Amino acid sequence: MKKHVVLIEDEPAIRDNYRAAFERRGYRVTAHGDRASAWQVLRQALPDLAIIDVGLGDEPEGGFALCQDLRSLSQTLPIIFLTARDSDIDSVHGLRLGADDYVTKDMSLDHLLARVTALLRRADAWAEALQKPDEVLQRGQLTLNVDRMTVAWNDAPIDLTVTEFWMLYSLVQHPGHVRSREQLMEAASTVLDDNTVTSHIKRIRRKFLQLDENFDGIQTAYGMGYRWNAREV
Repeated sequence: MKKHVVLIEDEPAIRDNYRAAFERRGYRVTAHGDRASAWQVLRQALPDLAIIDVGLGDEPEGGFALCQDLRSLSQTLPIIFLTARDSDIDSVHGLRLGADDYVTKDMSLDHLLARVTALLRRADAWAEALQKPDEVLQRGQLTLNVDRMTVAWNDAPIDLTVTEFWMLYSLVQHPGHVRSREQLMEAASTVLDDNTVTSHIKRIRRKFLQLDENFDGIQTAYGMGYRWNAREV
């Protein structure tokens, strides 16, 4: 069965171009030009992946709002922001809202398609894992259920996106061992730049700190990457 990709883009020419490109690659594509029409359909049934423009019509940040709505329905739906903006502020804000990736419209279609393919493969791998007995990692106050993709700190649940979950999993597998940004991208089966990886790590930390102001589980190895604090084992 063809993978279903939803594209929310308010510029007709760009929307049609992207739609044609994805359909040539064998995807089933549904396209919307504004947040309201997209939400009316998506709240009834979710696609396999969503690509959302940040600015939608007269809503400069309509894509951000739609992302929040989608995350309220699913923590695992792969979401990519597509936008003409190219600023770290937009990127960080988008990732804080739970997007898995963030690309600008000047990026080549081949590069975007590669990112889509990586995110869909990751989603398929997770679906297959659900058929196996639960794998649970316990690291001190941290409980990480690999198959259910759930995380708890001191028995309090923490909601992570798919990208955040696999990055955390990569770190806690081997406490004290440094994971480079490239290794974290590989673990999350996605293609990101260094700044985007850093934004994901900051977002994960923030979620733990909301539960425990003394959280120090994720440490930065400057110039190298990140590691899970061995003292948290």
